[in-house]
Amino acid sequence: MDERKTLFVDLILPVPIRNLFTYRVPYELNEVISMGQRVIVPFGKNKRITGIVAAIHENAPSAYQAKYLEFILDDKPILSGHQLRFWHWIAEYYLAPIGDVMAAALPANFKLASETKVVLHPDYDGTEATDEHEKLILDTLAHREQIDLKELSEILEVKNIQIIIKRLIERRCVMTQEEINQRYTPKTKTFIQINPMHSEADLSRILEELNARTNTQGQMNALLRVIQLLPSHGIDQKYLEKKQLLSHEISPSSLSALEKKGILIQEKLRIDRVGSTHEGNSTFPILSQDQSEALHAIETSWNEKDITLLHGVTGSGKTELYIHLIQSYLDLGKQVLLLIPEIALTTQLIHRLEKYFGKQLGVYHSKFNQNERVEIWNKVHANHPDEFRVIIGARSSVFLPFQDLGLVIVDEEHESSYKQHDPSPRYHGRDASIYLARMFKAKVLLGSATPSLESFQNTLDEKYGYVRLDARFGNITMPEILIANTLKETAGKSMTSHFSSLLIEQMTMALGNKEQVILFQNRRGYTPYWSCEICGWIPKCDACDVSLTYHKHVNLLKCHYCGYTSPPMGSCGACGSHKLKMQGFGTEKIEDELAAVFPEAKIARMDLDTTRSKHAYSELISRFEDREIDVLIGTQMLSKGLDFDHVSLVGILDADHLLNRPDFRAYERGFQLMTQVAGRAGRKNKRGSVVIQTKQPDHWVLQLVTSHDTIAFINNELIERKNFNYPPFTKLLVITLKHADENLLSRAALDLAMHLKNTLKERVLGPEFPIVKRIQNQFQKEIKLKYEKTLSDKKIKEHLMALLNQFYETVPYKTIKVSIDVDAY
Repeated sequence: MDERKTLFVDLILPVPIRNLFTYRVPYELNEVISMGQRVIVPFGKNKRITGIVAAIHENAPSAYQAKYLEFILDDKPILSGHQLRFWHWIAEYYLAPIGDVMAAALPANFKLASETKVVLHPDYDGTEATDEHEKLILDTLAHREQIDLKELSEILEVKNIQIIIKRLIERRCVMTQEEINQRYTPKTKTFIQINPMHSEADLSRILEELNARTNTQGQMNALLRVIQLLPSHGIDQKYLEKKQLLSHEISPSSLSALEKKGILIQEKLRIDRVGSTHEGNSTFPILSQDQSEALHAIETSWNEKDITLLHGVTGSGKTELYIHLIQSYLDLGKQVLLLIPEIALTTQLIHRLEKYFGKQLGVYHSKFNQNERVEIWNKVHANHPDEFRVIIGARSSVFLPFQDLGLVIVDEEHESSYKQHDPSPRYHGRDASIYLARMFKAKVLLGSATPSLESFQNTLDEKYGYVRLDARFGNITMPEILIANTLKETAGKSMTSHFSSLLIEQMTMALGNKEQVILFQNRRGYTPYWSCEICGWIPKCDACDVSLTYHKHVNLLKCHYCGYTSPPMGSCGACGSHKLKMQGFGTEKIEDELAAVFPEAKIARMDLDTTRSKHAYSELISRFEDREIDVLIGTQMLSKGLDFDHVSLVGILDADHLLNRPDFRAYERGFQLMTQVAGRAGRKNKRGSVVIQTKQPDHWVLQLVTSHDTIAFINNELIERKNFNYPPFTKLLVITLKHADENLLSRAALDLAMHLKNTLKERVLGPEFPIVKRIQNQFQKEIKLKYEKTLSDKKIKEHLMALLNQFYETVPYKTIKVSIDVDAY
């Protein structure tokens, strides 16, 4: 490249703007500038931010004078051409600013800006700085808790402060404030070891003493089992996983007694970071005949179609198929992406996979700190032959810099949590991964016991292959599903609090057999709302049009939309009456009232309030696996990727709430949730039972849940969707307008809708207020576009964007926020 040419670069900047920004390249950088590199550029008033080079050309911008880029951060590009094309596709398809895509895709340590705050790294040991600038930065941070890059730049009188900070971050001298906020809590497990103070002679004597007393027989058996298992199963022949011991019918109380006597030691050990420390040499699982046939059918399907839907019932062993398929693509030297709905809910899956793939397995999600995310990014980008060949992660994993992707597996492909809602880009992880796979000519497997209607319809249209796996692994029978008529039981006064007599009877039986129980209620908090018995007044959030939920453990009324809290009031805010009644029930109330019914049972709750960190979640799951919990109460978290050996009963406390939501997907979501939760029962050694509480026992959806007839449900629902022109037979796009002035918002929404209706006619619905009219003092109105798949999706989106540009030409409308949700879910 001629170094005297005048070159310009189009940059992607991490700001919510749809256009690229053009900068001039200094002559001396002509030879080293490349697409996909990060550069430091001036932006706005006295700001410097990191941009990505998206194009290099010789065309000066006509609308403004291009500023010079100041520094190139990377010797080699950190983004490939594939990634840049993928980013542009996300921006164009989901109508998102390309800057939002960059902000979502890159780890924060790649996006150093003037506002970025840095602090000393906790591992910094006082190592000497390599130059005066570094020394001044480290000395400044030693006396101040944190400082932003703009102030550091002024102190050092250096423009390109980012390059110095980059060096210090790489040497673990400093870290960003965002990294502190996202500190990763490492995964730990409880291990048992024999107290090293005891010799073999001591152990023989202790066993004799325990055997001599009738009340210590359990302790003797426990100690014997530890001695037997340690040589063949221990870590470095010293440790034994507590969960493994408990699977040999050793009681937790016996282990605790031996620990109190100083015979055993229990210790929590860290077992992972960003990848596995396991060597991954376990023998691959032997497939059943049904699984082998399904595996062959998938591979055959891929000869004709790149995407295959694996429809396997809960407990059918889909993970074992994933393991075999992953290995076959690793043997070809390919990279593999395994998408899961929520990374915090996959402790078990990660543990199972690391036994086979060891250091080839990498985990990527937002709970890791920024250095760890950058480490995975760099190793995936380097296409390392031995590490991070298999990435398991949530939807954001699609943005990793794959070089040779061969296989994408989307587990629980029906899950709504694959859809990003806020902030932009509002992409769907499953659909984005399919486009990503297409770019690499990779194969895609979508797995689910309850496929989404969109994916199932694609199999009927012969766009996807279809493989069915009907049998549970080990020929375990599907759980027996019982319906409890709460309307009838309430009339007959046989309900105990919120529990039917049928559920109480089944729980008594399960707990009596030393088995575990899961209770599902998809509503957290103590009670959904309070109301006045005299006038019907309900306390609401000051900033949102929604009732406040009572949380007993903190004794506060909370808004689940904006976080507003209020202490409980003693009288009605309207009439002054003291007769305030709690209405409905959430997981917290279930936990409270169940303790009165089963006082001996050990009860725990798993919802957003109790699992705000990965550490809390893992602890809860470990305790349940170790049988330290008898009854686990939870929300929809319980439906995702969990496999417990000793759960014999699942109770769904309010099926009506799932089925009666004002959403065209209510039946689909309700069926999926109930089927998935029911699948947690009886997954190992025996047939489980499920009790569904409802006031509508004859509801057709519940009847199909009871008979485990997913195909009949899908066929019925597809007929309804087709009759009323809803997805998957049409495209659905939702435009949301927000403003604090309700009248201005209504005028603007009506104006935009009228312009849309001029061309799209009856395909435009609204504008209407959503169910929650106001959130954080911002009123909302929605306009829906529901149009045929035969129409040009690209032309409709281009028309919408042109109308929005006209819309903002009206001065009063410039303060209105507009967001677009493509393929609204």
